[in-house]
Amino acid sequence: MQLYLPIADLPVNVFLILAMGAAVGFVSGMFGIGGGFLMTPLLIFVGIAPAVAVATVASHIAASSFSGALSYWRKRAIDPMLALVLLCGGMAGTMLGVWAFTRLRALGQLDLLIALSYVVLLSGVGGAMFWEGLRAMRRARHGQIIPSRRSGGHGWIHGLPLKVRFKRSKIYLSVIPVVAIGLGIGFIGAIMGIGGGFILVPMLIYLLRVPTSTVIGTSMLLTLVTMTFATVLHAATNHLVDVVLALILMTGGVTGAQFGARAGQRIRGEHLRLLLGLLILAVGIRFAVELGIRPADLYTVRETTGGI
Repeated sequence: MQLYLPIADLPVNVFLILAMGAAVGFVSGMFGIGGGFLMTPLLIFVGIAPAVAVATVASHIAASSFSGALSYWRKRAIDPMLALVLLCGGMAGTMLGVWAFTRLRALGQLDLLIALSYVVLLSGVGGAMFWEGLRAMRRARHGQIIPSRRSGGHGWIHGLPLKVRFKRSKIYLSVIPVVAIGLGIGFIGAIMGIGGGFILVPMLIYLLRVPTSTVIGTSMLLTLVTMTFATVLHAATNHLVDVVLALILMTGGVTGAQFGARAGQRIRGEHLRLLLGLLILAVGIRFAVELGIRPADLYTVRETTGGI
């Protein structure tokens, strides 16, 4: 069944897009991430323009994150104070990212930047997470004690000023690194069309020593708000949000996230990290291959603003 997308300006198979949304929603709920790192490349691979894919996927990420965040909120697995401080940086980062997105699109460099960003970021993060998960599985198989990350551990980050007590996570921490992390996540989310959870979750666990019991839910709440904000900004400034495509993706994403959240609670932590790292690494490699393939059309024509 073919359906024409008005903003993307091409027909697509409805069932294919619906299945893609459900699959990415499942991954989102299982790993506690927005799923944009997977959804945006999939749309690009099926022919959607990168700029439209990034802007539209933000709404899909928001919908999937809402479903998952609601599930974690009911289980009291979200730290409201930590999420609020992260959002202070996340909202500012989103506005900065949308501004950079608009400028790069006007210069004609947006598509290349998106592709290169996916190759570098996903290959690096995916490789690190895969290796760490593999080491954890080897230690467990040989009966070695896997060191746990406890709240209350101290490093140079914990010596920074402006400390706040995050009661749900049971940590006493400066707001400076929390706001900085939120700023970075919001920026890359607006530029690349990703929720940033696959970066946020390891940073909260390994840098800030936030307990894993509250990390995933808090990450999903941050993703929900920042991606909703990014959708509104992209629609208002760039007019690239394809509502028809977004609705199809949301329908599949909300359904898949519920099943993913249940499945994620039944899998061991090291197995989750290994699977997520492998998935992220695979997408990064796929983008690298795409950059090396000779395009069918060597020249493109685009509309420019201003005089000649």
